[in-house]
Amino acid sequence: MRLKKEKKDVIDMTTRKLEERIKLAGMDPELVGREIGDFIVETALKVGATGGVIGLSGGVDSTTTAALANMAFERHNSGMPRPGAPKKELQLVGYILPSATNSPDDEQDGVKVAKRLGIDYEVLDIEPVVESYRATNPEAFERSYDKGNLMSRIRANILSTKAATERKLVIGTGNRDEDFGIGYYTLFGDGAVHLSPIGALSKRLVREMAVYLGFPDIAHREPTAGLEPGQTDATDLGYNYDAVEIVLEGLEQGFTPYQLTRHSQVVETIKPQLGTYGKFSSVDDAVEDILKRHDNALGKAEIIHPPIAPVTLRYD
Repeated sequence: MRLKKEKKDVIDMTTRKLEERIKLAGMDPELVGREIGDFIVETALKVGATGGVIGLSGGVDSTTTAALANMAFERHNSGMPRPGAPKKELQLVGYILPSATNSPDDEQDGVKVAKRLGIDYEVLDIEPVVESYRATNPEAFERSYDKGNLMSRIRANILSTKAATERKLVIGTGNRDEDFGIGYYTLFGDGAVHLSPIGALSKRLVREMAVYLGFPDIAHREPTAGLEPGQTDATDLGYNYDAVEIVLEGLEQGFTPYQLTRHSQVVETIKPQLGTYGKFSSVDDAVEDILKRHDNALGKAEIIHPPIAPVTLRYD
């Protein structure tokens, strides 16, 4: 009798929990943009850097981060120095690093962003560098996955070296869902940065910030790492970042994995994507994959974990 009661209590608790709404973060773009900008400036000044370098892909993450950094540097440069403190101007430099797997549009979009922001930029074709690794790492060319990660590490090395010689910081462009949610980045590649300005923002909020900053054309561009021909993040993962956000927010708000697979918000977000991407046959499988990737992300973060800008988010 007692076991039946305990089982009924568990069922009742699950039912009540499933009736709770999973809250998604909201923000004031002006406030959060200022917080992120101040964080970038303070980090640069603290280590005596002359500014930052950033990889520009023409995508929403790098465009948004570059726009926020540039606005912050301009605000700092136009302001009055503290009494007795020397004036130290900060500069943002963009690097566009295309390879043979990139669409020509990627390079053009990166250049357009740099020109629109009015920052110095340089286009460097990494294909000759990639090919040089056939002499030392021929095994990396046997699978497109390994070659793609190699390209990411090459880009990171170029950016790190540029930053070192220019006495600047490597400004990361990873968002919360990708880097800190499911670890969808290359360790010692695009994760090798000095700071992570938009690391507290979900992909949804990054898009919102991009629109606020005047880049609506880029805000909803299909996310791609550009490491394999025709690759997109969603086709690779089997779900989009809205799915990642709703599952991980639910997890943080006390929902169990089982409850997440049954929650109406999760089901409504993921179920339509099963047929679109064809990687998972059920919501359960997709949620399990997100949670598994999240565990891996936490492990990766212990190895390399740049500071994240603290921002003000609200949960209504």
